[in-house]
Amino acid sequence: MSDGDAPQPFGRVDPDGTVYVRTATGERAVGQVPDVPLEEALAFFTRRFDALQLEVSLLERRVASGALSPDDAAGSIKTVRTAVTDAHAVGDLDGLLARLQALTPLVDEARAVQRAEKSRQLEEVRAKKELAVTEAEALATGNDWRGGVNRFRSLLEDWKALPRLDRATDDALWHRFSTARTTYTRRRKAQFAQQNGQRESAREVKEQLVAEAEALATSTDWGPTTGAYRDLMTRWKAAGAAPRGVDEALWRRFRAAQDAFFGAKQTINAAQDVEFRANAEAKTALLDEAEARMLPVTDLGAARVAYRELLERWSAIGKVPRDSMRPLDTRLHALEAAVNEAEDHRWRRTNPEARARAEDTAAKLEAQIATLEEQAAKATARGDERAAQQASDSAATYREWLAQAQQAVSDFSG
Repeated sequence: MSDGDAPQPFGRVDPDGTVYVRTATGERAVGQVPDVPLEEALAFFTRRFDALQLEVSLLERRVASGALSPDDAAGSIKTVRTAVTDAHAVGDLDGLLARLQALTPLVDEARAVQRAEKSRQLEEVRAKKELAVTEAEALATGNDWRGGVNRFRSLLEDWKALPRLDRATDDALWHRFSTARTTYTRRRKAQFAQQNGQRESAREVKEQLVAEAEALATSTDWGPTTGAYRDLMTRWKAAGAAPRGVDEALWRRFRAAQDAFFGAKQTINAAQDVEFRANAEAKTALLDEAEARMLPVTDLGAARVAYRELLERWSAIGKVPRDSMRPLDTRLHALEAAVNEAEDHRWRRTNPEARARAEDTAAKLEAQIATLEEQAAKATARGDERAAQQASDSAATYREWLAQAQQAVSDFSG
């Protein structure tokens, strides 16, 4: 080894133990190891290089695998580059620096991927926040007071969990979201205040209705009171809802008053139903008797007497069930109609004016027939067969009418 140099292309050792490293920028001393063989002195510093080379290799693998973020990788490269540049080691330091430099494009690429991913994520966040804002603004104009408040709470929690965007965009979206939530809250409070006022008004109205219902509970004026309760129920429904607990208590009182009245009415109706059905049976038997006695009407005087007796007994019996009224009344009216028809028939037969008109009609027809027969005889005498035939035909027609007129006169005679 001439001039004290060890056989090392990247360094040498002076006889005094000073060790030098060679780089592209020249040669510099890295340290001194006196009183040891030159090879050991050089080996001491080459081992340091080996450690640096291992560190560079590890960094290459971590950068290539993506184990380090771009910023962390850049920081590590800078740190290792400084360590290599100022290293007190002997070896291919320029090669290590070149390897470190080769990592820079990988870091730049990773940084570009990171920026793209961050941009994608931020775009996704922006889309989610815009969607939340759109939904919030829709809720702000709606009337879903129960579900809306829960949905706003959920949207706010989701918003807090999302990353921030750039300040201008994030602030603008938050302003819209916050404004929508404030608008909804104000409208909801105003609605509830209005509802509370309406419920208080409804409470006052329903308290009055309950008082009226309880006053009617013992009434025995069944028809009008039933109508009054129907009117009270209509007013109750129109009053709207009172505060929940109060509304339920008032309804129980209102219903209890109704039940008391209609229960008493039902008891009375049940007793009346038994009485009315017995009346219906009695009227049915009375009709059976009257129909057998009066129909057909052959003696008008007797029929009149029987019908008057029927009406007296009918009225004395009393009311019948509603479903029996029409059938019974129909049979009663049929008896009345039979008597009336008999009276009409008798009047038609005994009407002197009608009898006189019938006799006059018959006399006129007889005179017309005599005239036509005379005309027919004269026409035959002069040989006018056509005129004779016409007169005879007309006379035949008038004789048919005469027969009908004579029957009418006969009816009156009967």
